[in-house]
Amino acid sequence: MNGSVITRHLHRVRFRWKTRRQRPEDGSILAMTCIFMTMFLALAGLVADGGHYFDAKQAAASEAEQAARAGAGSLDVSALHAGTVALDPNTAVATAESYMAASGQPGTAWVSGNTVYAQISYRLPTQMLGIIGVGSFQINVTESATDVSGVTTGG
Repeated sequence: MNGSVITRHLHRVRFRWKTRRQRPEDGSILAMTCIFMTMFLALAGLVADGGHYFDAKQAAASEAEQAARAGAGSLDVSALHAGTVALDPNTAVATAESYMAASGQPGTAWVSGNTVYAQISYRLPTQMLGIIGVGSFQINVTESATDVSGVTTGG
């Protein structure tokens, strides 16, 4: 009697083992769900953080452009008295950099000839893409403005 109990128990164990072995797809739904959820979150992150990136880049470009224009208006007074139009490089750089600082995005400015360049560069933290390891985006824009005088075209 004791042997028949053991035999029945072994038969049940073998039956369970065979039943499990016949279904190799166990857990595949869970694996596919994890993969699709990760892909969905990455796509949602690209949409949300990508839109935020383009907005921030456009705002930085606009601020750099306005700073360059402010700097390009810094004319050399002694050159004006002599009858020529020229930039005062030190004042132009200071004006452009103070404009960028006042707008909330400090940057650098420089002058080349009669053109003022303004550059804004910073890192924009992501909100959703951090889940997949992308912690921030680099924003880097450079804009320029040239001071011109007089009428350049007829008409």
